[in-house]
Amino acid sequence: MLWRADYSNARRLLSDLSKRLDRKPIRAVPDPAERFYRYRQTRKNRARVLGMLLVELNADLVVDLPRAPDVRAACREVYGAPGESCIVSLRELLGVLSAHQWRTLGVYVPALNARIHPHYGVFSPTRDEYVDLVASAEIAEVGTAFDIGTGTGVLAAVLARRGVGRVVATDVAPRAVACAQDNVRRLGFGDRVTVTQSDLFPPGRADLVVCNPPWLPATPNSALDAAVFDPEGRMLSGFIRGVADHLAVGGEAWLVLSNLAELLGLRTRGQLLDEFGAAGLAVLGRLDTRPRHPRAREARGPLGAARAAEQVSLWRLAPAGCDDRRDRTA
Repeated sequence: MLWRADYSNARRLLSDLSKRLDRKPIRAVPDPAERFYRYRQTRKNRARVLGMLLVELNADLVVDLPRAPDVRAACREVYGAPGESCIVSLRELLGVLSAHQWRTLGVYVPALNARIHPHYGVFSPTRDEYVDLVASAEIAEVGTAFDIGTGTGVLAAVLARRGVGRVVATDVAPRAVACAQDNVRRLGFGDRVTVTQSDLFPPGRADLVVCNPPWLPATPNSALDAAVFDPEGRMLSGFIRGVADHLAVGGEAWLVLSNLAELLGLRTRGQLLDEFGAAGLAVLGRLDTRPRHPRAREARGPLGAARAAEQVSLWRLAPAGCDDRRDRTA
């Protein structure tokens, strides 16, 4: 439906539709993996329905409706320079406006004592626990580190702040590369952090290779979803299989991963350990923490029990046989 009336009424309609869709219960099933699948299908259908409410952006990136806000700056960041008029979903436009606010104001990251400015389509570092793990893990003198799947560049910045001499950060998404480059420049790490577009590893070897891959092996429904959902765990498996070939002698890898997939029946701990073994990796140790975000505390909805029990871990890995500090209890 293309909306031609008051902009505020369109927002009210979208809000009412959201509430109505959220009232529809998801039929309970005992199998956690099936429960997760039904939840994802419900969210996909919800997004499809809400995306049917449309508005027009004119050639100057203006929504020419009564009481419409000025969206030009936000739209230029996402769509580029003005051109021909186009039709966009109101839900997407609200996401563009929200992303503009995040980008302008930034997100305070305690481990950096500074703000990270996420761009549209790049996952915001609002969950502190994975950042805190990288900020607090014991680290020896590191000449070069790789940050694989850098996103906003937050972990690359944490490594630079901890004294790593050179950090190479990679991401496959152009928006993420631009975002990370912007953030390391803002933070004053541009001379030590290089951000490049790459699928997983850059050329060469590093003393430390860090990766915080998508935690759930499932199909993303949007570009932003790709930071959380990864079909068949492609990035996780690719990192595990390839990291030994990119470690310098005596180096180690840090894999930051939630156990949510295990709690949802999408992967087992045994399967993860088997992947380490097949790749010739030994577990040197593991740091664990509990999430502090509101969903973990509320523990409601079809995934509530899993979220309440979630644990985020930093796995310290190295090629098997190269270090006698192996943790055999992992």
